[in-house]
Amino acid sequence: MPVKTIERRRVLAVLAGLLLGLFGPLLAAAPASAHAALVGSDPANGSVVPDAPNRVTLTFSESVQLISDKIQVLAPDGSRADQGEPTVSGSQVTVPLRSGGGRGTYLVSYRVTSADSHPVAGTITYSVGAASTPPAPTQETGVEVDPVVGALIPIGKYLGYAGLVLLVGPVLVLALLWPHRLDRRGPGRVIWTGIGLVAGSTLLGLWLQAPYTLGTGLFEVTVDDLRDVLASTFGAVMLVRLGVIVAAAFLLRPLLTGPAGGESRLDLALLGVLGVTALATWPLTGHPTASPVPGVSVVIDALHLGAMAVWLGGLVMLFAFLLPRADARELGAILPIWSRWAAAAVGALIFAGVVQALIEVSTLDGLINSTYGRMILAKVGLAAAVLAVAAFSRKLVKSRAAAETPGPLRRIVLAELAITAVVLGVTSLLVQEPPPRTAQAVESGPVSTTVDQTLTSEKMSLQVSIFPAQAGNNSIHLYAYTPDSKPLPVVEWKATASLPAKNLENIEVPLLRITDFHAIGDVNLPYPGDWEFKFTARTTEIDQSTLTMTAKIS
Repeated sequence: MPVKTIERRRVLAVLAGLLLGLFGPLLAAAPASAHAALVGSDPANGSVVPDAPNRVTLTFSESVQLISDKIQVLAPDGSRADQGEPTVSGSQVTVPLRSGGGRGTYLVSYRVTSADSHPVAGTITYSVGAASTPPAPTQETGVEVDPVVGALIPIGKYLGYAGLVLLVGPVLVLALLWPHRLDRRGPGRVIWTGIGLVAGSTLLGLWLQAPYTLGTGLFEVTVDDLRDVLASTFGAVMLVRLGVIVAAAFLLRPLLTGPAGGESRLDLALLGVLGVTALATWPLTGHPTASPVPGVSVVIDALHLGAMAVWLGGLVMLFAFLLPRADARELGAILPIWSRWAAAAVGALIFAGVVQALIEVSTLDGLINSTYGRMILAKVGLAAAVLAVAAFSRKLVKSRAAAETPGPLRRIVLAELAITAVVLGVTSLLVQEPPPRTAQAVESGPVSTTVDQTLTSEKMSLQVSIFPAQAGNNSIHLYAYTPDSKPLPVVEWKATASLPAKNLENIEVPLLRITDFHAIGDVNLPYPGDWEFKFTARTTEIDQSTLTMTAKIS
């Protein structure tokens, strides 16, 4: 069989192994989303405010970007209450409202993009004066993702990782370890394939980002949607990656087509700079940008990717070309150097992986009880198997037996590639899964303890707010309205508090009139429990109303 045919089959075998080692798990899983979380709002979710606000503020656990016309505020009658374009500053989104909003319950629906490029969607409600039936939403309120789009996203990410492997490691080996007598056409095909995979996955990622963030179908993308993606941080980073790949392709031509040793040191230095820049584009569109220490996370993630690409790409070159084609003398010189490279790459992988896990998971509970944590454990298990195989191959290299009889080492390298193909698959799914810190952000976010109730009688509607509804000093706000939701002037206010469980009766609450229909007071509630409040509002010389309520004080 001709040598060229054998070489071509080796290259195809390596590519097929990298691809088939993962597509089964990828097709069985859909991407997760909502890596940011809504941790607060003003007005607070479910609260009752006395007057219509002039804006709504949404606060997320990490910085977000707006999606065109995906934030709406609906008035109780279903009409749009928002006015003008929302603005964003870091993790806070401000939605301006039109003036003169009526009483009742308002619905705020939102869909934004988190810092790590995933869509975040949901709804909150607030009421003006008194609660009513919320209006029906006019857009999707959940993070809906088209199934085809959901399946293609992790596949695209995997192709990008595979391209990185077939680009970085082979270029390094070809530039620094390749014997002068060996032909470069086979490695050249591998490297061009890597360039094509990275460029193709980048273009695919740009296309998929539009339907992913909007919740539409794969072919429902418009020019305006693509323009919005390109104008986002995600789009800018992906364009940088494309530019770097194109520049690297021009610089690689002398290395791939010229004589051995014909490439200049300047070209190699520029390729190194481009390589570092390209590696940085992966963490800049993922979890690291939203971590508690983004600067550290971006550097660590780039180190992790670079070490992976050097190690696996070098293994591809060993398996497909060097072990079958180099003679004993050449292998005796190459293998010890490669062994040291591999050891350094594995050490960097372990270090970066541990730091990443500590930042993203941070707790033992998050490691065990979250999908993200369990994927980390799966990666650790697979990595342990790879390290065991790699240790055996290193032992062969040290004994110099591999240079004389490369067959056993080649089989070991094939085993390493097979396991690491699955590791790449787990990684492609892992970057789509929200880390435990997202759930922790929701749990630790601001929680309103205000008690809001609306009391009604034939003559008036009384809105009561008690803050912070905890044992100790509390503030009470009272707002009086007519039954048809107009402010009702009150001449005199009286209020008492009682805790029957502790035999505390009729503690007087001093009240101060702020406006004709608004009064405030402060009272010390010494014990938690179900407190009973009685409010009397005199509206004329002869008319007054007394209303009672029970509030749980924690």
